[in-house]
Amino acid sequence: MKDHQWLKVALIPFSWVYGLVTRVRNLLYDLGWFRSNKASQIIISIGNLTVGGTGKTPVTEYLTNVLALSPPPAILSRGYGRQTRGFVLASHQSTAADIGDEPLQFFQKFSNKGVVVAVSENRTAGAARLAELYPETRLILLDDAFQHRAIRRDINILLNDFNRPFYKDHPFPAGRLRENRDGAKRADVVIVTKCPVELDNFAKEQISREIAHYAGKEKPVFFSFTDYAAPTDFNGAAVQLKNVKIVAGIADPTPFIRYIDIHFTVLDTVSFPDHHNYTLAEVEGLIKYLKNDTFVLTTEKDMVKLKPLVRQLGCADRFAYIPVTVNFGTDNTRFVQWFTTRVEALQTSTAR
Repeated sequence: MKDHQWLKVALIPFSWVYGLVTRVRNLLYDLGWFRSNKASQIIISIGNLTVGGTGKTPVTEYLTNVLALSPPPAILSRGYGRQTRGFVLASHQSTAADIGDEPLQFFQKFSNKGVVVAVSENRTAGAARLAELYPETRLILLDDAFQHRAIRRDINILLNDFNRPFYKDHPFPAGRLRENRDGAKRADVVIVTKCPVELDNFAKEQISREIAHYAGKEKPVFFSFTDYAAPTDFNGAAVQLKNVKIVAGIADPTPFIRYIDIHFTVLDTVSFPDHHNYTLAEVEGLIKYLKNDTFVLTTEKDMVKLKPLVRQLGCADRFAYIPVTVNFGTDNTRFVQWFTTRVEALQTSTAR
């Protein structure tokens, strides 16, 4: 048995303890001993059971585009990795240090459409503050809030990474689960993300049965895959690339690196931890010895943090990123119908 397998086995008793703690916590919420507060807005949560990297950001963006509301929805996030505390409203002066990389990405992408973006580690307090500032906004998308049970949600969306399914994993520290597998029962719907495009119906049925064992047979399951767009330079223009140096600071860079490796000539790959805060020295190191025909190619989430640094160094013309979106393929019509029907019903009930 390999060393990491021995370590995993050794950590299983600690996972039992961790799982027990989360199970007791959830039970106390279920029994009403811990209170879940009802916000004045419709609350839609997008989250997961697994630590990091299930595709929450592109799904949140997809739902924001689907929700053609007037006024538009708000996005409320914890703002992981930020250097501030409490409620912070995103603005054109915000940086990743102020609100976190993903909320900054949301703001840069949707502020021109009137979407409000804010961060608060206390989602109940954050929703209440948004109600004060924007009383006309009737719907909030909660990013990464499946375990944040202090706020009641009207639609609870659970994401399951095709490559790292929760039903084959264990709670921390032997595995990557934030809680036990049966936490999936709180979901109203499960989206399997990062699926291969060629996934057939037989495989979908098998996965759906595995998920139903924990989430319940009545919960719908939808399948999605990642669409990679054409490379974009840091000024927002399309750019033709051949030789690239990959730079990624995301939870699971493997699919991104695999795609880049297929479509471009990769000369080097540099990985950083998820939500990494880049420094000027690191950026200088990335372009050192870089040949004239080579670009530093990164993710959209990394781009929002690298952009001010590369502009400060005057090397924006050496950097590009790959925008990603989620695509439901043959499930698209069925999912949009399910989702919009639920939202319309909630809007009707709250309007009474």
